[in-house]
Amino acid sequence: MANQRETEPEVTNPVNKIGTENEHSLHAALKEWYAQPGDEIEAYVDGYIVDLVRFYPHGEQELIEIQTKNFYAIARKLKVLAERHHVRLVYPVPVEKWIVRTTATGEFIRRRKSPKKGKPIHLFTELIRVPDLLNGKNLVIEVLLTREEEIWCEDGKGSWRRKGASRQDRKLLEVVDRIELKNHKDLLGFLPEGLTAPFTNKELASLLGEPVQIARMLTYSLRKCGLIKTVGKKGNELLFAIGGNRFDHTTSGVIK
Repeated sequence: MANQRETEPEVTNPVNKIGTENEHSLHAALKEWYAQPGDEIEAYVDGYIVDLVRFYPHGEQELIEIQTKNFYAIARKLKVLAERHHVRLVYPVPVEKWIVRTTATGEFIRRRKSPKKGKPIHLFTELIRVPDLLNGKNLVIEVLLTREEEIWCEDGKGSWRRKGASRQDRKLLEVVDRIELKNHKDLLGFLPEGLTAPFTNKELASLLGEPVQIARMLTYSLRKCGLIKTVGKKGNELLFAIGGNRFDHTTSGVIK
């Protein structure tokens, strides 16, 4: 079989509306969990509706946007608001998830724990669509690690992988941890300890314990942020470097 040249990860920008029905319960629950006394909810700022506006002493304020998927749909809004305001983008990653199956009329059938476990690095499945989001000033990304229920309705309209069940909703059970990314340089913390430059996506994936596709999303995003660069090829695989032979994690820490 002929060797295939490594290609960039495919980046698609969905056209889903912000706040679709599949997001309603989770979005509302996260907004309630995040809100503090004194926050303005669903406030109108510079022509946009913002989930939460938080006020601090000395007249400072922060705009808080909760987005459960599709960063591309909200990217322009965030960049416009960040020109004049401090903005925080909150994104949930389910580290534990339970699947709840219901009938087409909403009656409970069964509940099981999903074998899939989300990790902070899965942020890049969304960030790959707008990898330069943290390059500007005034924008912070906060990753919430959550426990969730996902509701599957056996209505015959879903994927064959789910035996015809369609995903109806996501429900928040608990927020177990949070990670704050204050600027694009914090993204280097996703690179694992023991990574030596130059490295390939396969080598990175092995150290991460993730599929190569996740490694490609990470290196693509870091390249677009100007944090790493291609320095050659190893066979048909791209080689990447960060500037030195080994990345010093003492400045930002490793995000696991």
